[in-house]
Amino acid sequence: MIALATLMSGALPLSTLALLALVAFVAGTIDAIAGGGGLLTFPALIAVGLPPHLALGTNKGQSVFGSSVALASFVRDKKVSVERAKTAFPAAFVGALMGARLVLYVPPTVLRPVILVLLVGVALFLALRPMDTAAKSRVPARWHTLVGALLGLVIGGYDGFFGPGTGTFMIIAAVALLGDTLTEATANAKVVNFASNLASVVIFASRGVVLWKIALPMAIGQFLGGALGARLAVRGGAKVIRYVVLAVVAALVSKLGYDLLYR
Repeated sequence: MIALATLMSGALPLSTLALLALVAFVAGTIDAIAGGGGLLTFPALIAVGLPPHLALGTNKGQSVFGSSVALASFVRDKKVSVERAKTAFPAAFVGALMGARLVLYVPPTVLRPVILVLLVGVALFLALRPMDTAAKSRVPARWHTLVGALLGLVIGGYDGFFGPGTGTFMIIAAVALLGDTLTEATANAKVVNFASNLASVVIFASRGVVLWKIALPMAIGQFLGGALGARLAVRGGAKVIRYVVLAVVAALVSKLGYDLLYR
């Protein structure tokens, strides 16, 4: 483990920075498809010696780059609902700001049992649902923009407060409530994901807990991985998205289950 003074100065060995950038590349690829990239990058930052608060801030500092390029890629491929994004983005941004403030007063551990149950439900829904076909929307079309904004506010708030499974929950909500295909839902989820990441970076950077000398090299990996993941999601469609989401859900359930039992 590297000394904290060395970490704070950002003077990590090039080999360590390169390894973190590689982890970020893999995480950015996964995150663009299904969310859950933080399952790789956050533990990697802890492993090199960052205290949890610095690891959390630095993780958001680098992940915002991956979500931004993934969103841009989906927009370029015309997979994002621009009308819905106009309200979902600011709603998710505000929600994340509120969630990040709330975490100061309520321990995130209280959410673990609830999130575990929700994630198992997500896995069953996704496994049993037909491939990339639009479900019947449970919400009238004229309300899609409003519901998208409400989802952005709630899920963005969740991301600012706790985080695990944010992208996955947004994908499933868009499929179940708004009738999106898996590919459309993945693209639209990136609007909320980028907004909540951006809000979190604003908060963490203002508190000085983003180590940019570590975050920026990782951001290169995130940027490249996000671009690749978005391309794979568009070209691979529902088959790729389904398998990656299920893998992410399994990892999240395992991680949260372990934390619940042993911490």
